[in-house]
Amino acid sequence: MTEQHPDDLRPVDLFDEGLPVLPDQTSDDTDLGWGEWSSGSDDSRYLEERPPHWD
Repeated sequence: MTEQHPDDLRPVDLFDEGLPVLPDQTSDDTDLGWGEWSSGSDDSRYLEERPPHWD
């Protein structure tokens, strides 16, 4: 049998719904953070800006 330390017996809640450690996206990683207006969806822009070899 091994010797148990106090940390081995301490319960740990793995489902704590507290504040996130890091946000998923920072405010400067957005269009508004770069001073641009967010248009919502970029799908139409991505479809228009196709590489030449796709045509």
